[in-house]
Amino acid sequence: MKDNTRFVGLDVHAASIAAAVAETDGSVATLGTIPNREASIRKLIRKLGPKKELRVCYEAGPCGYVVYRQLERMGVSCEVVAPSLVPVTPGDRVKTDRRDARKLAVCLRSGVLTPVWIPDEAHEAIRDLVRARQAAKHDRQSARQRLRSFLLRHDTRPPEKMKSWTRKHDNWLDTVKFGNDSLDVVLSDYRHEVRHGDERLANLERAIDEAIETSDETTRMLVAGLQAFRGIAKTTAVGLVGEIGRFSRFDKPAQLTGYVGNVPSEHSSGGRTRRGRITKTGNSHVRWLITEAAWSYRYPPNVHPTLRKRQEGLPKEVKDIAWRAQQRLHHRYRHHISRGKKTPMATTAVGRELLGFVWEAAVLIEEQTAS
Repeated sequence: MKDNTRFVGLDVHAASIAAAVAETDGSVATLGTIPNREASIRKLIRKLGPKKELRVCYEAGPCGYVVYRQLERMGVSCEVVAPSLVPVTPGDRVKTDRRDARKLAVCLRSGVLTPVWIPDEAHEAIRDLVRARQAAKHDRQSARQRLRSFLLRHDTRPPEKMKSWTRKHDNWLDTVKFGNDSLDVVLSDYRHEVRHGDERLANLERAIDEAIETSDETTRMLVAGLQAFRGIAKTTAVGLVGEIGRFSRFDKPAQLTGYVGNVPSEHSSGGRTRRGRITKTGNSHVRWLITEAAWSYRYPPNVHPTLRKRQEGLPKEVKDIAWRAQQRLHHRYRHHISRGKKTPMATTAVGRELLGFVWEAAVLIEEQTAS
C-alpha cells in the first residue's frame, strides 16, 4: 500500500509560523508564513489534505504547547521536539524561518528528532507555580541583599547580635533613622521590596498547597511519598512531580538521569575512553532540585524528627527505599571525597544516584495507586 504520510515542519514564533512539508517521495516544499492564530492553523491543515495522513512537529520554546494542543483538538498528530537535539549541518551559516521549517520537516521524515514530554494542563499549572516560587525566592534574596548592602555602606548595624530577617531584626529596622530624607526614602523602599517578597512567596506557597489538594490521587501520593527522602521536602517533591509527571514513563532510572542531563559526557574513540562533565542536556529545573537535595547526604544516615514526621503514614516499602538511599549515598559521598573529588562534583554524582532511588519509589507508588 502506498504511504501517503506528509511530514510538516513548523517554525513557531509569537506572531507567525513558517511551514514546510516533506513528502515520502523525497520532495520538500515551503508553504510560506502564516499568522500564529488557530484559525490560520486550521486553514493550513485543510490545505494539506486528510488529517490522518499528517505528522506535524515544531521545536519546544517560549510559545509553550498551545499549538500542540490546537493541533491535537483538530485530530492531527503533532510532536514537540527538543531544539538542542535537532541535527545541525556543519558549515551551514544561513538561518531563516523557512529554512528551519524545511529542516524540521526533513528530519521528522527521517526519524531523527527527539520529542519532549508534553505535560497535561494540571501538571503544567503545578510546574509553573513551582517555577514562579523559585523566581520569587530568588527575587526576595536579591531584595534582602540590596537592603543588607545599603545598611553596610552606611555602617548601620544592630546593637546586639541577632539573626537576620527575624521579628527581632524587623523591629530593629523600625528604629533605624538616618536623619536624611533621601536615605530614609531609600531604606523605606528597600524594606518595602523585602516585605513584598515575603508576601509573594507566601501567596505562591499557599497556591501550591491548594493545587496539590485538588489534584488527582496519584499526584498527591507522589508528593507525599517523595518526602520520605532526606533532602526532599514538600516544595522539592512538588517540583519533581510537576516537572517529570509520571515516573513510570521511564523504563529504567538511567533514562531519567539522561532526561535530566545529569550523566557524564563522553568522547571515546578506538580503545580510548574519555568522560567529562555532565551533559546538562535536559530538564535544568529537575537537575537543580535533585542536586540541592543531594547536599543532605554528606551527613551520616539519620531519621531526624522532621523527616520522621514526613514519613508518617507512608508505605513501608517507600521508607525502606529512602533508608537504603541514605546509607548508599552517604557512603558514595565519602568515597568521592576520599578520592580527591571536589565537593560540588561529589554532590552532583550523589544527586544522579539519588534520582535513581526516587524513580524506584515513585514507580512503586504509581503501581500501588493504580491497583
